[in-house]
Amino acid sequence: MATQSRTLVARTLQVVFGDGDRVPDAWDAGLSSEDAGLANALLGHCLRRWGTLQAHCRPQFRNPARGVPLGTQVALAIGLAQLAWLEGVTDHAAVNEAVDLAGDRDLGFPPHRGLVNAILRRAGQDREALRATLDAMDPALDRTPFAELTLKAALYPRGQGVAREQLWKRLQAPPRPTFRALGPAPATLLPVEGVPGALQLAPGAAFPREWLASGQGMVQDISSQALMAFRWEGAPRTILDACAAPGGKTTALARRYPEAALTALEKHPQRAGRLRENLAARGIQAEVVVEEAGPWMRQAGPAFDLILLDAPCTGSGTLQKHPELTWIGPAIDRPRMRAAQRDLLEAACSRLAPGGLLIYAVCSWLSEEGQDHRDWALAQPGLEPVAAWPAGLGAEEGPTSFFRPDPLTWPGEGFQAFALTRTPEP
Repeated sequence: MATQSRTLVARTLQVVFGDGDRVPDAWDAGLSSEDAGLANALLGHCLRRWGTLQAHCRPQFRNPARGVPLGTQVALAIGLAQLAWLEGVTDHAAVNEAVDLAGDRDLGFPPHRGLVNAILRRAGQDREALRATLDAMDPALDRTPFAELTLKAALYPRGQGVAREQLWKRLQAPPRPTFRALGPAPATLLPVEGVPGALQLAPGAAFPREWLASGQGMVQDISSQALMAFRWEGAPRTILDACAAPGGKTTALARRYPEAALTALEKHPQRAGRLRENLAARGIQAEVVVEEAGPWMRQAGPAFDLILLDAPCTGSGTLQKHPELTWIGPAIDRPRMRAAQRDLLEAACSRLAPGGLLIYAVCSWLSEEGQDHRDWALAQPGLEPVAAWPAGLGAEEGPTSFFRPDPLTWPGEGFQAFALTRTPEP
């Protein structure tokens, strides 16, 4: 019987490739730190190299054109990934547990149990040769049209060529998590150059689960931290964080403006529950509203001095952290996504007080989700840009109102953001 960690990896791969959904939050809950580390490494290799792993196996099937059952694909990917890239896993564990997964009626495809066993035992005879073979295969096997679109958008207006492969290589590497300290930080967390307050694990250090659970710190990408270091001299009395879960940016707003009345808006009840838990653990006071953001903001009500709209998006800037998006991204309804973003932006503008600040952000490289909305907003009467970020974080020279870091030099996620103010009425 397969261990819990490998079983959870198999179930998660079924969610991604069977249901077309993202990796669930806390999918590895209940695992020990050691088992969670193994499971996350294994899942990452399977997701990043899924196309390569399947292409390697396909010639070993009698009639691959008829299709290979997903349960068989999952078992083979889990077995091969361990043999090729997880040096601490024995041949016996890698092969036998993958064979057990293939024989599982819910997760595998029992008729292929023997075939999976044969393929993996053959591969395990020379693990170094297997790794070399897989690593020499065409990188394009692991790129879907969505990944290609992301690379093109991220690098525009550069040429593609070498820069394209350089960026893809970085996106295929496991990310190093970054943190924000809310209290004393362990010595195993080191400062990140260029982003004040950002912390990163020292090489070989264990993931600081207990520190995070204590409320003394939080996981937060470098891009989010740089975004929340916006420059603005206003002193807001009322703040709205729209689309607020899981609460990292809400926390940053509360710590920066402790005297302001803070409203956190989140439409998903489950995510709103997590938001409340996170804020409570950090000692943050905020009114959490569980409503659809667009209709709620369009209701008659008081204007806000500061609005943060971290809008739902394709997530194209997060392929390194969420490699499953490479595979489920092609199914995203991008026109519908753009329309929803525009609706949210219009609604947010309607609740912005004169002299107030509105920040719109998406973790995406696609200009249709960021720059195009900015161009629309600046064409509206009464809205003006605010140079809220320092030079080096935008597409323009000098301080910028448009946050878009260079994908080849910036270590964080792909991000676009812009800052607006409503001019006071004469």
